[in-house]
Amino acid sequence: MTFETDAAAFRRIMGHYPTGICAITGMHPDGKPVAMIVGSFTSVSLDPPLVAFFPDKASSSWPKIRACDGFCVNVLADDQEELCRVLASKNPDKFDGVTHDLSPRGAPIIEGALAWIDCSFHAIHEAGDHYITLGKVHALDIHHPGAPLLFHKGTYGTVTPLSRP
Repeated sequence: MTFETDAAAFRRIMGHYPTGICAITGMHPDGKPVAMIVGSFTSVSLDPPLVAFFPDKASSSWPKIRACDGFCVNVLADDQEELCRVLASKNPDKFDGVTHDLSPRGAPIIEGALAWIDCSFHAIHEAGDHYITLGKVHALDIHHPGAPLLFHKGTYGTVTPLSRP
């Protein structure tokens, strides 16, 4: 039994829990689309409809998203691993060659994403070395059928349906 509580042990143990991968996008006040990748996204409330994601305080992309009027959550598909890597990079022009439409509130909806959720910022709370970012949902839709891109034990993966009798 392990009773370690250091950051490395915490990361290793939490890595056993698979997470979906989302691209959080926004339109920066300078008119350029911005993005960050998160594996920590969840629904919070039905009334009012709220979602949350948890950006790292040290993220270089988070201040760019925070400067936007709102954000769009793009649920990435299992064939978007390379796109995920591009949007997670430090490249200042992450959207070069990335096909996208705009959500009703003006944030990028990435082509090929499974679903999108268009939000305004509802609240932001400090939580250790991260923020808890709550978004009020204004519009959402299924964009593309398929399976989600997952992250588990340090690698990308996908859902394998269980066979049922």
